[in-house]
Amino acid sequence: MRTKNRRFISFVCAVLLLAGVFFPGRAIAETPTFTVGWSVYAGWNPYFYMQKSGILKKWADKYGIAIKVQRFDYAASLDSFVAKNIDACTMTNMEALDMPAAAGVDSTAIIVGDYSNGNDAVLVRNGLNFATLPTQRIMLVQKTVSEYLLERAMVLNGQQGQLGKLKLINTSDSDIVAAFLNNKSNEAVVTWKPLVSQIVADPGVRSIFDSSKIPGEILDLLVVRTDVLNKPDGSGQKFAKAISGAWYETVQQLAAGQAAAIKYSAAASGDSVESYKEQLKTTALFATPKSAADFTTSPAIKQKMDLVRQFCFAHNLLGQGIKSVDDVAITYPDGSIQGKKDRVRLRFNAAYMQAAEQGTL
Repeated sequence: MRTKNRRFISFVCAVLLLAGVFFPGRAIAETPTFTVGWSVYAGWNPYFYMQKSGILKKWADKYGIAIKVQRFDYAASLDSFVAKNIDACTMTNMEALDMPAAAGVDSTAIIVGDYSNGNDAVLVRNGLNFATLPTQRIMLVQKTVSEYLLERAMVLNGQQGQLGKLKLINTSDSDIVAAFLNNKSNEAVVTWKPLVSQIVADPGVRSIFDSSKIPGEILDLLVVRTDVLNKPDGSGQKFAKAISGAWYETVQQLAAGQAAAIKYSAAASGDSVESYKEQLKTTALFATPKSAADFTTSPAIKQKMDLVRQFCFAHNLLGQGIKSVDDVAITYPDGSIQGKKDRVRLRFNAAYMQAAEQGTL
């Protein structure tokens, strides 16, 4: 009798083993895995430290998921997000609107991390000013906040009528420093820190405008595809909670000046600690979830986003066949919508920031 039982048990084990080989998804449930794309910027470098320190894994484990972070050049990160090769991506409010939203990819901003408060700048050589800027080639990453900053600078300096004469040279953020510094025929460049810091170190270069003149207009976000957030198995919600918890634990260490947080965030872009600290001075970091949630639920964000969406529409950045600025709509935490109700493509969701504030993540 015992022999028959052993044989039966052996048979069952063999069947289960074969099931694991031929039907692995059914035999052992796979851990839901999510990938976040980030690129070099003072407000996004903490994602490198978040992973390096184990903070990200701790929060992912809490929710029974896995989270990977992957570094990209900025434009490549946006392309990967639009192509649905990654689940979430760091990007500005403008790119959230004119890339995924314009491409029809319904997206949700779950973390408003900071706003640029001097990190983005218009830099020139040889005494160039806004009146003479249209006579020169201007290097920047086109269709990004660099172009937005340049236009806002021209308008605020009385040169709106010259906008059509600007000669823009599209240049990758990975190439722009060397391309500008090594070619003296290029006399103007628009970019962001740490690239700005590297360029203005040249004694012949000066800043004539920066983002501190337009506070709150260049927002730095973590954006998730809405279909990922709404996965039927609930794993997308777990991801949003885990990444939000990890973010606020990380950023609070950074704001407190914890050595490791600053060291590894600086290392993410090959910067010295001193250089990174200088960048943080011009980054209006929402270091607490309350400050982030308060801004995201305030009337101010709607005013800033209206400027951005009008710019995107004027420059044909909202997609093919778009006849009105309202054809790519934005919704806010209070349920209000800028644009047509059936055309919402970008959503600001304060729920995870508020959960972090309340300590319920």
